[in-house]
Amino acid sequence: MPAIFLKKCILLLLINLSITGVFAQTYNVLDYNAKPDGKTINTIAIQNAIDAAHKSGGGKVIFPKGSFLTGTLILKSNVELDIQKNATLLGSTDPKDYPKLDLSGTEVSSKTDDNSKLALIWAYKAENISICGEGTIDGQGRALALTIDSLHHSGIVIDPNYGKRPSETVRPKIINVLECENIKVENLSILNSSSWVQTYELSENIIIRNLRINSTAYWNNDGINITDSKNVLIEKCDINAADDGITLKSYFPDKFSDNVVIQNCRIRSSASAVKFGTASYGGFKNVTIKNIEVYDTYRSAVALEAVDGGFIENIEVSNINAINTGNAVFVRLGHRAGEKPGYVKNVNIKNVKVQVPFGRPDLNYDLRGPALTYFHNIHPMVIAGIPGHDMENISLENIEITYPGRASKAMAYVPLWRLSTIPEDIAGYPEFSKFGELPSYGFYVRHINGITFKNIKLNLEAEDFRPAFVFDDVKNLKIEKVKLPNEKKEQIILYKSTNAEIANPEQKLVKEIK
Repeated sequence: MPAIFLKKCILLLLINLSITGVFAQTYNVLDYNAKPDGKTINTIAIQNAIDAAHKSGGGKVIFPKGSFLTGTLILKSNVELDIQKNATLLGSTDPKDYPKLDLSGTEVSSKTDDNSKLALIWAYKAENISICGEGTIDGQGRALALTIDSLHHSGIVIDPNYGKRPSETVRPKIINVLECENIKVENLSILNSSSWVQTYELSENIIIRNLRINSTAYWNNDGINITDSKNVLIEKCDINAADDGITLKSYFPDKFSDNVVIQNCRIRSSASAVKFGTASYGGFKNVTIKNIEVYDTYRSAVALEAVDGGFIENIEVSNINAINTGNAVFVRLGHRAGEKPGYVKNVNIKNVKVQVPFGRPDLNYDLRGPALTYFHNIHPMVIAGIPGHDMENISLENIEITYPGRASKAMAYVPLWRLSTIPEDIAGYPEFSKFGELPSYGFYVRHINGITFKNIKLNLEAEDFRPAFVFDDVKNLKIEKVKLPNEKKEQIILYKSTNAEIANPEQKLVKEIK
């Protein structure tokens, strides 16, 4: 995405969100009989303050010092929730305080109605809304989820989708925004969701800035989820999540996320730090991910996935520094849903430095990502399309990855004469580990037309018997300036690959296999 276009879009986004004048009038929740004792349920009192601000044309609903216990609040147009320093908006642990809502915010009783709108703060078709302040939102998610679990097992409230735990649809999020415009959420601490922390779906002009998100209370605790939304800026957020840190999703085949900037964030995750495409029915276009610090993360620093018929196009990933992280960057085109596969093209990845450990990066997490069910050596970075549907125009520049080495043929071994046996897993869940044991330690690249590697440095903390690169069905490959930890022969394997230009490495490093 051209820098001028990006700057123009961000400027427009900031102008669109210059709505301070709308919030000039203030509404203190104490004046509406809210009690800051952390015990009294204040849902009605707080909602009355929100409604009053909305009816008057707009205003700021103030939460002063104290702890305000509440169930679902419906945020309306031209209203800001100002949770001030030393104030806490405290989510109720009683599921009855999170009623099923239809899209208008009216409570419904249908057993078949979608529960996914359950949230502490809910907004639908609102504009000029804000949740700000230096205070805290605490969803008390573990206690809430365990209450839901107990109600299910006691037969009082049955979760029809119950698995190993209550399903995500019956566990409230903290913030749930649908079809809204001009949204700002900033400067808060957001803690302990029972499900995803916050989701913004089919919305436009979103600023999420300077949030401290600590959500390791329960499972499926994604830090920030963006679905089929446009003009989104996420910056200066510190995220500690028991699932993905920042996630882009696409549930609608005729919609896609467009013009999204994720920058200057620090992320710890028991899944992937920045990820998009687990749900990828529409697509993702013009996405910039830059200046991201990742640590103690189980899976990928960045994962880009299109597996449900959607597309990925015009993606810029730069300045990623990840330590104690299971994988650098994963790029995948699959086909588990949709009439035909989507596509991935124009992905630029540069200035990435990653340290991959020998053991689990998330060992100290209370809730750890699921362990793999097979023995394996450390996985390389994977970039993989599917047969007959190559990804196109991928570039990697200034990449340094430190691997632990210590691979053992006794643990697992795929010799080069067995490259054709590596599974495609076309319809599987997208994850770099899903192909099983891989024959290289640095990069495994498959089904690509047009990929460039420039200034690549691989480090090994101990010996690894595998080659550094394996290219399988790759067309138009360019490699320039690769630095490897040893001078062993056959470090770059070309399997059924054509039109490869390899500069700088000695020819002895290259082996072609037909």
